[in-house]
Amino acid sequence: MSDITSQPEGSRGFDHGSIATGSLRLKRRRWAEMRLKAYGIAAIAVAGFALVALLSSVVGQASKALTEHYITAEVTLDPEVLGIAEGATGSELLRADFDALTTQAMRDLFPAATGRTERRALGNLVSGGAPFELADKITAEPALLGQTITYDFLASDVTDLYLKDEYGTLNEEAVSGTLSVTEGADGDLILTSTADDFAGALMAVKGQLFTDVEDLRRKAARQANAVSVYTERAAAAETEEARAAQLAKLEQAREAEQALLDEALALEARARGAGGSEEVDDENISLLVKAGGGWIRLTEVGDSEARGELMTQLDLPVEGSTDWGFYTTSQPEDSRKVSDHQIVWIETLKDRGQVKETFNWRFFTAADSRAPELAGIRGALVGSLLTMAVTFGLAFPIGVLGAIYLEEFAPKNRFTNFLEVNINNLAAVPSIVFGLLGLAVFLNVFGVPRSAPLAGGIVLALMTLPTIIIAARAAIQAVPPSIREAALGVGASNVQASFHHVLPLAMPGILTGTIIGMAQALGETAPLIMIGMVAFIVDVPTSITDSATVLPVQVYRWSDFPERAFEARTAAAICVLLLFLVVMNLLAIVLRRRFERRW
Repeated sequence: MSDITSQPEGSRGFDHGSIATGSLRLKRRRWAEMRLKAYGIAAIAVAGFALVALLSSVVGQASKALTEHYITAEVTLDPEVLGIAEGATGSELLRADFDALTTQAMRDLFPAATGRTERRALGNLVSGGAPFELADKITAEPALLGQTITYDFLASDVTDLYLKDEYGTLNEEAVSGTLSVTEGADGDLILTSTADDFAGALMAVKGQLFTDVEDLRRKAARQANAVSVYTERAAAAETEEARAAQLAKLEQAREAEQALLDEALALEARARGAGGSEEVDDENISLLVKAGGGWIRLTEVGDSEARGELMTQLDLPVEGSTDWGFYTTSQPEDSRKVSDHQIVWIETLKDRGQVKETFNWRFFTAADSRAPELAGIRGALVGSLLTMAVTFGLAFPIGVLGAIYLEEFAPKNRFTNFLEVNINNLAAVPSIVFGLLGLAVFLNVFGVPRSAPLAGGIVLALMTLPTIIIAARAAIQAVPPSIREAALGVGASNVQASFHHVLPLAMPGILTGTIIGMAQALGETAPLIMIGMVAFIVDVPTSITDSATVLPVQVYRWSDFPERAFEARTAAAICVLLLFLVVMNLLAIVLRRRFERRW
């Protein structure tokens, strides 16, 4: 027997290489492991960042739907304004004109609002549902008729969004001078400050002039193109008459181009010049002054002088006042839904303490509505619960019984193999296919009520059934064969062994799979849209045959509405849906850990 180390170099059966080579290989292996760990950590970090960004965006938007605002005002319940007789009760109150009463209450707050447009804007401060809520209160307490009460009117979505800074902010500018306000000969108000308190606003207005200059130069460039075109057409004209016509158009284009350029130069000179005054139009940010107990909107502004129009009543003249404020909006009036008049009225009500903010219980207790401030998710929640009850009542027993049959009783042949393959395939079928099946069969053939939890539950049961069967079969397979053998050994039948011994031990796994399948069904939208559960339902369903909608479809509908206030309610509904899904998945985890047995 020879020593391998004594053999010649070329005759060795294998070579481990040098120590340096082995060390290099070891370093490469360690670097590969470190890279793999780094990739995994990076992937987790990216996924976590995406999750945090998504949740923070949704939760941040949803938080704006958790509060609502009310406007407190005194209301005189005058039967004459309501159009009813004194002492009216019952059905007579139902015919009362509470819209007129609400309108009158708003006008009493700001009697200076006299124009038709102003009064319409004033009425839009409160919700369209406020008169109905006032009617409910008076119907419940008819003894209040003829009295003057303090009542909280629900604010409209526009008012609510403004108070939540969704239409920009009202910024208070620093002032150092004293203000005097007098009425001019033309009815405008003349404001004079002892300091250049309006200089910053003047620069902002002049900044808009540069935008106007760019627009004029673009128009001039289009006229220059027209000059080129008319020049070519004049050169190509075949008759003297056609040439003269093109030359006339050419001259008009040149004159228009020169006029636009001259106007742009004049505007640019004004914008770059110091001092002076400029008019404030709807394309500029709004400039508001609060003085003498009222508000003024500036229509022309200089460094220390300005002209404006009265927004709310004030005591004139104002001489050398130090108690005044200068405010600017962050958005021009034509780019926001809330008008300058409405901003002034809302700010005045805030100063009077007549604006109240409360938790929005209505979101959880009210049904759907076209008015964002009145919309809630109660109808969708009840519809989801009824739909899930139908889904569970159909899918769970059928799925469990099917799994028991396939695992415990079905013979192993081509037919059962065909069933198993198709069950697995059905689990991957797009959900909208089940919606088409429900529309074609259950609604059109069997006459199941359209847009009802019964129809939605049947469709979702079909979609969830493969998931429950697969999970139940896996749970039954996990039960040791010795359990069956022991049951059969003491005289139990196959049915008794399956239902009395195997099924109870497999139930934790079955419930886990069922809950996961139900959570998937809870978030489905497409199949329910196909069977009509996308309809606008204002009533809360009371049975599985009533018209209803579900929470995912409610989210889908709200996201398609043009009103801006529905954005926050959509996000809040998404949070509620996510909460239900998280709770259901946590329940599945708890059940598995609590009742699962390890064999």
